[in-house]
Amino acid sequence: MSLAPALTPQNVKAQVSAAEWQARVDLAACYRLVALHGWDDLIFTHISAKVPGTDDFLINPYGLMFHEITASSLVKVDQAGNKLMDSPYEINPAGYTIHSAIHEVRHDVTCVLHTHTAAGVAVAAQKQGVLPISQQSIFVLSSLAYHAYEGVALNHEEKARLQADLGENSFLMLHNHGLLTCGSTIADTFLMMFTFQRACEIQVLAQNGGAELIAIGPQILAGAKAMVAAVTKSAQGMGGALAWPALLRKLDSQDPGYKS
Repeated sequence: MSLAPALTPQNVKAQVSAAEWQARVDLAACYRLVALHGWDDLIFTHISAKVPGTDDFLINPYGLMFHEITASSLVKVDQAGNKLMDSPYEINPAGYTIHSAIHEVRHDVTCVLHTHTAAGVAVAAQKQGVLPISQQSIFVLSSLAYHAYEGVALNHEEKARLQADLGENSFLMLHNHGLLTCGSTIADTFLMMFTFQRACEIQVLAQNGGAELIAIGPQILAGAKAMVAAVTKSAQGMGGALAWPALLRKLDSQDPGYKS
């Protein structure tokens, strides 16, 4: 599908601030990286990012696959879900419910990333959730919450329950549904999802092995936040800034089209 004239990169870039354009480029890169890692689900699931200096946010055009998304094709909406720039695309209504709920109350959050990966849903279907059996899991468990499944997220009354369950955490497991991360930067949010996804993959593989699992002790779990800070060289977030330039180099070597 060709872009409408109002969505050409030149026109969009001319209509937005430099800060918004950079946010668009980074968010489009995040979509492409999710596709590159095989975490996408056709046109479903979603990643959002706040427009700098506003309460508005950017989200994927409903109908494009993640590897097709560009900086100029992202849809800008306000908290009520109204499109703020011309676009031939609508947004995923379930995506709006989930992302608007978090952006509404978590003013420290810039980006929200949600996936439906096989490993993520497999662990989300387990009553005990994430088990403390890997190094990756302790990073997740240091800031993890759970939200009960209520069907496809079309009921706006669910927003209050989702907000309450997430609280001040950075990782959210949506039971029977998938994984969600939120962070102060797009880079941090992506790295959180990488860690979350890897913890789930390890858990499913370990369980399939059939051997007795070794649980990480509570004294180590209690110090997980300090370990994260030491490893990422950041008292807050996941240190995404360390990995992000390398991730963009990898993406640029394969397909730099996300920047348009």
